[in-house]
Amino acid sequence: MAGTVTKASVGLALAVGATFATSATAATVLAPHRAVYDLKLGESRTGSGVSSIEGRMVYELTGSACEGYTQNMRFVTRMSTQQGSTTVSDLRSSTWEDAVAAKFKFNTSTIRDNKPAEHTAGDASRAASGAEVKVDLTKPVKKSQALKGQTAFPVQHSIAVLEAAKAGTTKLRLDLYDGSEQGDKVYDTVSSIGKAIPKGGNQKLPVVKGAETLDQIPAWPISISYFELGKEKEDSVPVYELSFVFFENGVSRKLAIDYGEFVIQGDLKEIKFLDVQPCTPGQAR
Repeated sequence: MAGTVTKASVGLALAVGATFATSATAATVLAPHRAVYDLKLGESRTGSGVSSIEGRMVYELTGSACEGYTQNMRFVTRMSTQQGSTTVSDLRSSTWEDAVAAKFKFNTSTIRDNKPAEHTAGDASRAASGAEVKVDLTKPVKKSQALKGQTAFPVQHSIAVLEAAKAGTTKLRLDLYDGSEQGDKVYDTVSSIGKAIPKGGNQKLPVVKGAETLDQIPAWPISISYFELGKEKEDSVPVYELSFVFFENGVSRKLAIDYGEFVIQGDLKEIKFLDVQPCTPGQAR
């Protein structure tokens, strides 16, 4: 069961109608930052067998709307069961996505109880917007695959959700490829976007060191359901659901990952905004 905890982790690091915004055209600019979240068991439902979860997630976003974005994340959890067993999972993920969502590189590894458990690495690319996506994996095995052109990469997905929220859209459906699940998985995501939280909403949340910048920007409550590709039409339950308060600059608060049997809650404890590299004239976006 501890392996299940890591499935949503890479997705923590989201397009209106049949098209979606890319970082090449979107007005949304993400703020480079380093955020620390404390993790705990939010709810354990009947039959889960989970008695406690504790851990920490450290997320870092660097780059710019010109050069592209790098996401680094470490997601560590200690899960205890009602039977008395304990499992420690340590997931480390690093991805890079260029400014026009044409190239995506990923490297993810999981250590479970101090033993290497999984390692996935590779890159994906498309020749032009809307073109077929080619994926080349180097780990766990070398192989290639093709994905349909409207598949989004992680930063592209995040920007699409923010653009939809600012446009007043309440529902967004988009396929997502983030390199997780040994690089084979494409998720059919359905994002539900709540009513905008106006400027000042951050002041109603617990005080967090470095978070004062969030006082001046709006946010939206977001819930994203991740389905096996093609299963959402069959009214199946999602693999997991991720909910959070998403600020206009790409910072998240009040995280919750719902696996059906249990929920992990993530509370922002510290954030540091990093230097922004300005776009220069003629630099690609």
